[in-house]
Amino acid sequence: MRQDHQHLSPRQKQAIQTRQELLDAGLEVFLENGFQKTTISQIIKKANKGYGTAYVYFQNKDELFIELMEHVMNRFYEVAELTFEPESKQEAYEQIERQVRLFLTLAVQERKMLNVMREAMGISEAVNEKWIEIRKRFIKRITEDIQYSQRAGLAKSNLDAAYIARAWFYANEMFMWDMVANENVSLDDAARNLTMMYTGGLYE
Repeated sequence: MRQDHQHLSPRQKQAIQTRQELLDAGLEVFLENGFQKTTISQIIKKANKGYGTAYVYFQNKDELFIELMEHVMNRFYEVAELTFEPESKQEAYEQIERQVRLFLTLAVQERKMLNVMREAMGISEAVNEKWIEIRKRFIKRITEDIQYSQRAGLAKSNLDAAYIARAWFYANEMFMWDMVANENVSLDDAARNLTMMYTGGLYE
């Protein structure tokens, strides 16, 4: 990305910088005020930009928030994309438990943003649609991992990989929201029990 920027005109570089400054300001304001109480005007003021500037880059606060949301969820998706090529049920268990721990650890680290996301999903149709899209992306990746295990003869071949993937993501999503809402939820207990339930039902 930096190399590409070297070939941009000063005006293009300024546009990229301005857009990023609006995103940075937006993150601060959303985390401070929540989704509903945040306005584009507040973001513009925080970024110290002219009133019309934000609308050059974002149609509304929903669009700006969705980009922030995607950035956060890409960290979670990096966990889903970890190489998954177990050669035994034990290896599968260990890799899956590691993924669950990393996923839930991120939920704790991103607690403030996830709280705003949950609020936004109940208010903004656009944000809710984005979350559905994000879910599908995770489920597709999980389906691929299950199919790998089925081809390797580790997982039960009579189970529908897509259905199991949906159930597995929804279980992780539920605990993700629990971690966000309740600091007393044990990450270790959640990771261990989720993994045992999942692998016990799926693997031979």
